Amino acid sequence: MGAWYQRWENTVSVSVNLAQALDKAYEDKSIEEILQAPPSALAGLTENHDKLLREALGITTIADLGSNKYFALAGVLVALNDKQG
Repeated sequence: MGAWYQRWENTVSVSVNLAQALDKAYEDKSIEEILQAPPSALAGLTENHDKLLREALGITTIADLGSNKYFALAGVLVALNDKQG
């Protein structure tokens, strides 16, 4: 890649408003803190969901939830279905 691309690549920033997707207690946390939080940090999930996810699939954090092979596969299948022609 040319030098112009590296300069551009190094200056790109992304701003995401996650306020509606997170429990109020996590709205001002960093991505790293959110990924280490329990699934109940996501709006709409409760501590009971944390317990069920932990017992059924060994999921204890949002990072675990997001990288779980079953959830990842389900997401891919939905995306593929949306692209069918």
